[in-house]
Amino acid sequence: MNIILASSSPYRKSLLEKLRLPFQCCSPDIDETPLAGESAEELTQRLSREKALALKTQYPEHLIIASDQAAQLNETILGKPGTIQQAIKQLSDCNGQSVTFYTSLCLLNTQTSQYQVDTVPYTVHFRTLKRIEIENYVKLERPLDCAGSFKCEGLGISLFSKMEGDDPNSLIGLPLVRLNHMLMNEGVNPLLPH
Repeated sequence: MNIILASSSPYRKSLLEKLRLPFQCCSPDIDETPLAGESAEELTQRLSREKALALKTQYPEHLIIASDQAAQLNETILGKPGTIQQAIKQLSDCNGQSVTFYTSLCLLNTQTSQYQVDTVPYTVHFRTLKRIEIENYVKLERPLDCAGSFKCEGLGISLFSKMEGDDPNSLIGLPLVRLNHMLMNEGVNPLLPH
């Protein structure tokens, strides 16, 4: 069965390539605005499901992989900063704190209309950073399209004192361990000929 990655993210595309399965990318057009009172986990589960369903009629005999991620600092959901000033503010707010990333994954079989959804949390503990370190980090990495304002696969790793979770890929945006289980439930095993 053909696989579609419901994303235009180069980070997610790069992660899925690790499984060496043939796939195409198609970015769904959905409203990603959080609903009133929605937690980061609820938001990402809803959006991952909506992203997959948005492509259902376009790809009627496919497995559609959709993922969404939000970072939560205490009760605040951290989105993509978009600007240098907002990235510096986000990282300053995270300074010395713990931030949990909720990465939700939906695998939709458009032939059967069955889908699997799960959320993989991953927590990063920020070091106590100087303002100049935060500013230099943002200047060097420009993490303006990343929830929480950092790229852990790059220099962002230097922001942390500790990381906790089951799958470090989830922090980048696609929990491959959980995805592999979901794919095997659909009869797709990356370790067998395809």
